[in-house]
Amino acid sequence: MGSRRRARELAIQVLFHLEYNSGDPDEVFELICEHFGPSKSCRAFSRELVLGVCEKREKLDGLIRASSQHWRLERMSRVDRTILRLGVFEILAMPDIPSKVSIDEAVELGKTYGTEESGSFINGILDNIYNQLKKEGLLK
Repeated sequence: MGSRRRARELAIQVLFHLEYNSGDPDEVFELICEHFGPSKSCRAFSRELVLGVCEKREKLDGLIRASSQHWRLERMSRVDRTILRLGVFEILAMPDIPSKVSIDEAVELGKTYGTEESGSFINGILDNIYNQLKKEGLLK
């Protein structure tokens, strides 16, 4: 498994923890790192993801809400919601990562950590967001 995949998994752990326990994202990141001992190679990317998702959470949630027909954000599983936020953040804020890679990675995380339906659910919403952002000229 690549270091970026491990970094995304670490970010999901931190963000999921923050779903249940409020706190400083940077402090929570350090706490999770102390307990799970991730390699140094994945920490920087993971921290960037966590802090970025936390900083832009309202915008990310707005995009997810607009693209998830028949599903209120609050009714989504916390795992799916966390993975969606991470995927949307990558699409919006990390132009060095192709959007399709970000979507594929999120789908794989959903298959690993979510329910049987999570992969296709995440794929549908992220694909919708990607197409809308591209249509509006907000992506390269």
